[in-house]
Amino acid sequence: MAFSAKTGYGLVSLMELAAIHAGGGVLQVAEIAQRQGIPDRYLEQMLASLRRGQILRSIRGPKGGYQLARPPVEILVDDVVSCLEGESASSAAAERDTPEFEVLTRLEARLEETRRDILTGTTLQDLLDQRDHLAQAQAMYFI
Repeated sequence: MAFSAKTGYGLVSLMELAAIHAGGGVLQVAEIAQRQGIPDRYLEQMLASLRRGQILRSIRGPKGGYQLARPPVEILVDDVVSCLEGESASSAAAERDTPEFEVLTRLEARLEETRRDILTGTTLQDLLDQRDHLAQAQAMYFI
């Protein structure tokens, strides 16, 4: 089960903001959009959703933009996914009353439980650490 484009873009944007969080940095939509190749308007909608979900805060003014509302270690990937995608919808297979569809429904429940365990056990800081590790490994490869 892959992330939707919306959630992928949201998580990438949050990693950008997490990287500057310790210094109290602020990024504008245009900066993030340019760095990550995300359409401005689409990104603005996602960031507004994350602000309403209390994951981000917006700063007004000429030096304004967005910043994380709390440290990256306190932001669960599950909270971001829920904010951007909403709760997962129930399957149409659940409406069918045959043993075959019951088997599929149980499999879907197990998949969702495993997915939820992974997402609630992963923070934004974990993603940032993994990104930094990959970037360091790539830099060492080119030296």
